Amino acid sequence: MSVAPTEEQVADAYRMADPCRLCPRQCRVSRPAGEQGYCGIGAAPLVSSAGAHFGEEPPLVGRGGSGTIFLAGCNLLCVFCQNYQISHGAAGRPASPGHVADLMLGLQSRGCENINLVTPTHVAPWLMDAVRRARLRDLRLPIVYNCGGYEGLDMLKLLDGTVDIYMPDAKFWRADSAERYLHAPDYPERMRAALREMHRQVGELRIENGIARRGLLVRHLVMPGAVEQSKSILRFLAEEISPRTHVNVMQQYRPIYEARSCPEIDRPITLHEYGEARAFAQELGLALV
Repeated sequence: MSVAPTEEQVADAYRMADPCRLCPRQCRVSRPAGEQGYCGIGAAPLVSSAGAHFGEEPPLVGRGGSGTIFLAGCNLLCVFCQNYQISHGAAGRPASPGHVADLMLGLQSRGCENINLVTPTHVAPWLMDAVRRARLRDLRLPIVYNCGGYEGLDMLKLLDGTVDIYMPDAKFWRADSAERYLHAPDYPERMRAALREMHRQVGELRIENGIARRGLLVRHLVMPGAVEQSKSILRFLAEEISPRTHVNVMQQYRPIYEARSCPEIDRPITLHEYGEARAFAQELGLALV
């Protein structure tokens, strides 16, 4: 299990937010002063909801559910976001690190299997602070960093020792797709670098008695007409991360929010597209979740 970050580590993380360099957007606004960058969040995290979630990957759910804390805002703001009310709409209430620590301990008392921080990248320093406070108050659960994969390496390195399970998305392989749907043409290279660093920190996913305890678990959402990109991502995982990487090849894409403005993704994926991507992952020997 991870340990409480030190006061010095938390202070270093807060310095990354003023001017803000927490993610590759490099907005360089003063977050502690309340200034907002691309993510739309200022001096405090906004918590949308917190509770036991039973719809996550089985190794995270167990019997007690995954203790999810949904953070509002996002540093990606995908045009097809499935949770756009929370990410684009920043639907949530301000929460101090002390309050977030209280939420973590409350989820532990309810019997949750882990603390699952959903969309944490843009508020990472505040969450580090909350984890420190909660660990000092006997939080014993693994910390799950459930992110979009668009991460800054400097901030990731500060998280070393704080996070037990990294669960990033690996969305797109090609820069033109990342530009069109995420407004982030550098997403593919940033994602690849982030996954390498995450794996360096926590290694392959370790599951004990059906419950994930530590390691890397990658999510990949199959997109319409993009099976070749899916294959490139899966090949990268097998060849450059680990052939035993745990991956969830997901089929739940739906054309919602602003996706209808992009005709090529204005449809659900087909069973054939999903089956082809999943079969390729199996051929590579990846551990499907």
